[in-house]
Amino acid sequence: MLPLWLALIIVLVTNALQIHAQSMASGKVYQQMTPAERSGFVAEQARRIGRELSGSDYEFTSDFVADIQQAVNQYARRIGNNAGESPGKGDARLIFERAQAQAPTLIAAFKARNLSPLIGLYIPWIESEYVNIQTPNSMGAIGMFQFLPQTGERFGLSPQDLLDVGKSADAAARYISDSLEQFKDDPMKEALALLAYNRGGQKTARDLKFLVNDQNKQCSICALTADRSKLDETFRYENVFYVPRFFAAAIIGENPQAFGLQTPPLSSH
Repeated sequence: MLPLWLALIIVLVTNALQIHAQSMASGKVYQQMTPAERSGFVAEQARRIGRELSGSDYEFTSDFVADIQQAVNQYARRIGNNAGESPGKGDARLIFERAQAQAPTLIAAFKARNLSPLIGLYIPWIESEYVNIQTPNSMGAIGMFQFLPQTGERFGLSPQDLLDVGKSADAAARYISDSLEQFKDDPMKEALALLAYNRGGQKTARDLKFLVNDQNKQCSICALTADRSKLDETFRYENVFYVPRFFAAAIIGENPQAFGLQTPPLSSH
């Protein structure tokens, strides 16, 4: 007899697949789906992206999937909004145009380091929306991957190198590789490596030690976001959104036609 928790997961996944199949059969794009269809679609695609990143199934909580869906909704509202290039608000169709031009370089850099190309494709989406930013932000970050100069130096890059997309992509791949090694014993190590890219490895490790236990360790990233109120202000107002936004970007980028965009998945470039 199956344990109750496993039976519940099977029921939820089955329902999500049925809802997604029904919505696709009806020819609806995401923006036209019912709330239940949207939830089913996001849940299914989040699991698929997780599987492509890790080779295994992520056991996301429903609350974490809701965080991903909120980010998907934010991006979906920008598709065709005709708001130009405004950072974080502009027409998301322009994100795709820039991404298509950069995708071969990003994919090659991460494949060369034996990493999922999806990581290389979608970190720049949430960092810069594929704009090679030359003016440092308030923290001093520059380039498409928004490296701080001191972080770039750690990987042997000058500030000028950080404006070279190929070199900065390779540095980002090495950063992710280091984090994957740091969190290698965690079933969600890829998600934690993404969080560490934004928050830093030491802080992420400290957070895990503080909040993750035997009851919630199956989805450590879910545990951190669920207990965000117990972590510092930077986590609560910035870092907590990073991994959900990554999954949202990947869901849209790998399913553009489901959002009304007549273009192939970014990973096909």
